Amino acid sequence: MTPSLVEAVPKAELHIHLEGSLEPDMLLALAARNKVDIPYKTADELRAAYDFANLQEFLELYWAGQSVLITERDFYDLTYAYLTRARQDNVVHAEAYILPQGHTPRGVPFAAVLDGALAAFAEAQRDFGITGGLILGLNRHESEDAALDVVRQARPWRDRILALGLEGPEKGNPPSKFVRVYDAARDLGWHLTAHAGEEGPPAYIVEALDLLKVERIDHGVRCDRDPLLVRRLAEERVPLTVCPLSNVMLKVFPNLAQHNLRRLLRAGLCVTVNSDDPPYFGGYVNANYAQSVKALGLTAAEQQRLVRNGFEAAFIDDELRERYLGDLDRLWPAGKA
Repeated sequence: MTPSLVEAVPKAELHIHLEGSLEPDMLLALAARNKVDIPYKTADELRAAYDFANLQEFLELYWAGQSVLITERDFYDLTYAYLTRARQDNVVHAEAYILPQGHTPRGVPFAAVLDGALAAFAEAQRDFGITGGLILGLNRHESEDAALDVVRQARPWRDRILALGLEGPEKGNPPSKFVRVYDAARDLGWHLTAHAGEEGPPAYIVEALDLLKVERIDHGVRCDRDPLLVRRLAEERVPLTVCPLSNVMLKVFPNLAQHNLRRLLRAGLCVTVNSDDPPYFGGYVNANYAQSVKALGLTAAEQQRLVRNGFEAAFIDDELRERYLGDLDRLWPAGKA
């Protein structure tokens, strides 16, 4: 099938969890390689488990899947596999979460996590030109002191880490828990983002902006429960890294036709489209675009705006941003369907 224009043009992906990009076949192969016992014997058995009532149910399976990642080679293979797959969807820039706290308690060296993933990014840039980098993820259900320790351990890689991010179960874990952590990351020169407003209230988005001083919000879709917040996000052009298929799989919306992506876009917000944890949620970034276009009736101009927003929201310098936007404009001039 010939891809649509939105699928064919270059794109940025800003919300992807590397551990969540672990395809069933690779998960089983790593389990065998590392002699890790898991309760699934086939890829089909794993896929059958991808039916979640809420975020917590997904996280429990997600955390179990992390157990097969042990060596630096594992993290290299995981990251390179995602970047190779993203390239098939014409992703030219990727900013990916990695979660050391998901691995170091099992005895995995901190260096194995970061060195493996960073080596894959460097290799992929040499092999096919994709740019991007790592977002150092924090488990929000753990303590602020534990998060500060992650930042401390990451200092030797300070010049190779793109941003700090907050992830995991929102309920009962407000952004305000992590003010000192974000202050420390800001001192290191990192960009700042945080999951907020996926299952948590609009107030969590406000906390992330005012207390953590983040530059963009991951998810953020519950902002529409607060009209004043929606207006603020539009006026300040705060990017939202929305993951439509994930939101449906985790019951944030009952179906894609009821997603608020188009409403937020029409309200002037800098909404972007991303895949989150694609094997678990039914598709990589092109599937998120294509299915959203169909379900929401997005116009060509709206589709182009979403792609442009991805580059505008990326943690890149102005020269690279203008290069990517110029490439997009040449392939998709304004008004072209």
